[in-house]
Amino acid sequence: MKKIIMATAALLIGANAVQASEQIHIVGSSTVYPFSSYVAEELGATTKFKTPVVESTGSGGGMKLFCAGNGMDTPDITNASRRMKAKEYKTCQENGVKYITEVVVGYDGIALAQSKDTAPLNLTRKQILLAVAAEVPNKEGTALIANPYRYWNEIDASLPHRKITFYGPPTSSGTRDAFEDLTMKAVAKKMDVYTNLYKADQKANKKYKKYHEVRQDGVYVPSGENDNLIVQKLTKDPEALGIFGYSYLAENSDRIAAATIKGIAPSPAAVQDGSYKLSRSLYFYIKKSHMEKVPGMKEYVNLFTSEQMVGDDGACTEIGLIALPEAMRSKYRAQAANLTNMKPEDLTKK
Repeated sequence: MKKIIMATAALLIGANAVQASEQIHIVGSSTVYPFSSYVAEELGATTKFKTPVVESTGSGGGMKLFCAGNGMDTPDITNASRRMKAKEYKTCQENGVKYITEVVVGYDGIALAQSKDTAPLNLTRKQILLAVAAEVPNKEGTALIANPYRYWNEIDASLPHRKITFYGPPTSSGTRDAFEDLTMKAVAKKMDVYTNLYKADQKANKKYKKYHEVRQDGVYVPSGENDNLIVQKLTKDPEALGIFGYSYLAENSDRIAAATIKGIAPSPAAVQDGSYKLSRSLYFYIKKSHMEKVPGMKEYVNLFTSEQMVGDDGACTEIGLIALPEAMRSKYRAQAANLTNMKPEDLTKK
């Protein structure tokens, strides 16, 4: 197995501009990390360029580093398991990072995984919301109360008497953002007790958050940006659920299995056709000002967007990336090659 080079925060701080300009530096999502690292190793093994340094910082952490400025001691590329936020784009612009190219490399399903030694759960998104939200509706559905649920059968009698425990990503993670969007926000906005309070707070010009606040009473355990650690925890805690990208489920299928969402398990086909509802796109963002200054950067981008890597039978697809339709792959390959500049209005498009 090829050796993956992973930078530490101390290395980032200590690196000088000359060293940074001689080697591609990539930060960001732990979900995109395995694919980015594979491409980096392939570039180092098959070309004259140094193997890029890839750091798993989480999507949010990567955006902070990427948007800090244009200096050669800042990252050249950041990976993300959710789209760049408008406030992150604004920070980039304010710090002189004016020209950014957005590339979608594939799809991913957010897996709720568990030990293979435990009977798999079949859940709905509403049941997930009621298990993980800090505040949930009272029995009458008229007000929000602190989440009292400790066992799944307290939420729904059809579920087993099994302790509710989640090992999941921290707030810096794009997977955490996507999980909240696809479960908590998506469901809460259809429930009157949440939407009525939301409307009231909007009128009062308050930033309403109750419909997507995760409980902090020990049921949800933030587990860092290393998804392999969550896999290890699941093997030791057979009642728990872990939250991470599909590729980690596929890689560890000998030890863990997926909970299903309304009877559907995460799979490439279910993500591509939309039947698995916890699905999202995966991205990387290019700092255009570095493209001509960092040796191999253009070649890395071309390799990552190639059919060899992200096609239906590509190397990244073989290790868990879910391929985009051919037309979309061609679109983003051209966007990357042309360094198409991202515009603020792009962030409001689906």
